Amino acid sequence: MKIVFSIGGSILAPEKVDTAYVKKLSQLLTRLSLKHEVAVVVGGGRPARDAIRKVRKRGASWAVCDHIGILATRNNARALAKALGGKSNRKIPESISEAAGLCGGRILVMGGTEPGHSTDAVAALLGDWIKADLFINASNVDAVYDRNPKKHRNARPLRKISVGKIEKLLQSEGFNAGEYPLLDPTALKVIKRTKLKTIILDGRDLTNILAAAEGKPFNGTVITP
Repeated sequence: MKIVFSIGGSILAPEKVDTAYVKKLSQLLTRLSLKHEVAVVVGGGRPARDAIRKVRKRGASWAVCDHIGILATRNNARALAKALGGKSNRKIPESISEAAGLCGGRILVMGGTEPGHSTDAVAALLGDWIKADLFINASNVDAVYDRNPKKHRNARPLRKISVGKIEKLLQSEGFNAGEYPLLDPTALKVIKRTKLKTIILDGRDLTNILAAAEGKPFNGTVITP
C-alpha cells in the first residue's frame, strides 16, 4: 500500500524542531516502510510563522511570504530525513515531480514546493501523482468537527464527512500564508477529484497513527468523496 502523510508543523516544530517527537516519528515511519511505500510532507510550524510575520511587516508580498514559509518546511524536512538516516532521501525535493521520482525505495521526505500551496496540498498532489491508497493528515487537530471547536464548546467530532461538507465548514477560515486551517481548497479539490481516501487525526498520538495506517480502529475522521 502507498501511504502519504502530511505532518503538521504545529507538532513537528511547535517552537523549534521537536527532536524527541521527530525521533519517535522516524521509528514509526520506519516500521510502516517495512510493509508499505511511505512518503511524508512536513509543515513549517512556529519557525515558518515567525519568519512570515517578519517579512510581512517589511511589506513583502504574500507570494514572498509563501516562499519564506516553504524554506522553513524544507528545514524541518531535513531534520526528519536526518533522523531517518539512510532510510530516506538525502536531498529534499523541491517539486512534486522530483519527489515522485524518489518514491518506491526509501521513505520520501519533503516540505513545500511553490507559493500558493500548503504542505497539505503538496501531500494531496503527491498522493494523486503516485496513485496513493491512503492520505493521512496528522496535525494538532484530532478530528473534523461539525463546527469550529475553538469557538463552540458543544462542537462534535465527526467519524466521517464528505468533501463538500468540509468545504462549507471551512468557508469562513483564512487561507493566507501561515493561516491554513485543517485543509486548504487545493488539497480538498485534489481529494475530491481523485477520491483519495483521507484521514484526519492527531499527529501527536503515534499509536493512533499506526492503527489508522494499518486499517485498525482509530480516533479521527475519514473524508469521503
